[in-house]
Amino acid sequence: MNATKIIGIVSLLGGVIILVIFAAADIFQIGYPPFQFGTWQVGYFIIGASFIIMQLVLFVKKAAEMETLR
Repeated sequence: MNATKIIGIVSLLGGVIILVIFAAADIFQIGYPPFQFGTWQVGYFIIGASFIIMQLVLFVKKAAEMETLR
């Protein structure tokens, strides 16, 4: 496995972890005020989602390149 693939997998998993933790922050009782989707929570949710979207776009692009090589 090359370094780019490892970085992509780590980035995707990091995005998923960030997304889940901050989407469920109220369940984990992180932050204040409780049971309100706050500004920081929205910001980190967007960051996590952008990591996931970025890696999925790169994955689809790489799959399309591989398909044209066949």
